[in-house]
Amino acid sequence: MKKIVVVLSSEAKEAFDELNKKAVDSKIDASILRSIKTKIEFIKTNPMYGDPVQKNLIPKEYVEKYGINNLFHVELAAFWRMDYTLKNNGNQIEIIAFVLNIFDHKKYNQKYGYKNK
Repeated sequence: MKKIVVVLSSEAKEAFDELNKKAVDSKIDASILRSIKTKIEFIKTNPMYGDPVQKNLIPKEYVEKYGINNLFHVELAAFWRMDYTLKNNGNQIEIIAFVLNIFDHKKYNQKYGYKNK
């Protein structure tokens, strides 16, 4: 069985660290942080855990910045979302689940071009 490694992008790490700071005083942020940790464990168990995003809906920014050709999103607590992609580590037998972004619902809608109703 392939080893699964989860890596956070700089943007995801920044959001994760910010939630870590706020979680001390905020139950909502603590809940989001627990949700992220739980979902990462789910991804380690089953890398296809998230909802696949249609290729034509993958934000161009992700394709240009990370050279991805697959994308999954996971719903978190308090309407937050987490996007990740899967990559093979060429020489070793492992899958890298690269978390691209962790963001609230408003930023998620902006990233994917959804309009607020």
